Amino acid sequence: MLTRRVELARLRRMAVTALGRYPLAEGRLIFISHGENTTFRHIGADGTSHLVRVHRPDRHGRGVDSAAAVDSELAWLRALREDTDLLVPEPLAARDGASAVAVTEAGETRLCSVLRWMDGRIHEASPRPVHLHRLGAAMASLHDQADAWTPPDGFTRIHWDHEAFFGNVMVYGRTPAAECWTLLPPELRARFREVGARLADLIPGARDSGLIHADLHLGNALFRHGAVKLIDFDDCGTGPRSYELAVALWELRGRADYPAFRQALLSGYRARRDIDATHLDDFIALRQVAFDLWYTGVAQVNPAFSVRLDGVHQWSLDVLDLVEAG
Repeated sequence: MLTRRVELARLRRMAVTALGRYPLAEGRLIFISHGENTTFRHIGADGTSHLVRVHRPDRHGRGVDSAAAVDSELAWLRALREDTDLLVPEPLAARDGASAVAVTEAGETRLCSVLRWMDGRIHEASPRPVHLHRLGAAMASLHDQADAWTPPDGFTRIHWDHEAFFGNVMVYGRTPAAECWTLLPPELRARFREVGARLADLIPGARDSGLIHADLHLGNALFRHGAVKLIDFDDCGTGPRSYELAVALWELRGRADYPAFRQALLSGYRARRDIDATHLDDFIALRQVAFDLWYTGVAQVNPAFSVRLDGVHQWSLDVLDLVEAG
């Protein structure tokens, strides 16, 4: 496993190389995060800011064309900006018109993409029901647009079906999902399999499925002047809309005031679009499975994740106890 410092230095060089192919002014590059993708903020001498993403290989599943998947994400963002009043990131095209560029460093090739920076405050650590109400309304608009939109030929995104969640479709970090299952503590693995059995009919039987953000919790929403901005569409794909709502509620499920957040999200959503919330707790359990598997895989290549892995496993057991108790 490369040290974090060595890995980040290599990915930073990739970002710098990629920036040279975009119509951007000279400026500073500031590290933001290193999880799935590695992200930086570029602040130009002209005062403009952009988000630079160095995409992880196999991010969208085994055997999936990463270039097609990233191009498809950016195509949806452009369509959302054209078709709706939703505030979502604006992709920046490279000088040759490409949506993303490939950069090779030390024998490894990564895709890089650039989005215009979006300002706002993240309320993940300080949530209020009004934030969930606004998020719910934005979700409904997102799903309305997705149902009316015809994706371009070659549109390639994750299919969030039962196999993606419980099979060997995904690659987390650099570890195939099947290997992540073997790395789980036995008790947790058994509990996750029970969730899989409960969801075996719920996922394909969902009455409302389609294109979703798939990671739209409060950590991926920016609030500013009464508006909500939706960011980080890297997980977007097709799946049950109930899962979309469950992701927004998942981190709040253990709070004493959870019912107020649940009601706020549903009222915001239902003001624009109906949704069946009967199995929300099952989909919250599904989200916990997906999160823990992802975290387990990333922990194999990211030391910052590995030191917290035992705590994440215990959190998963606590969440499953909570949702199963009703």
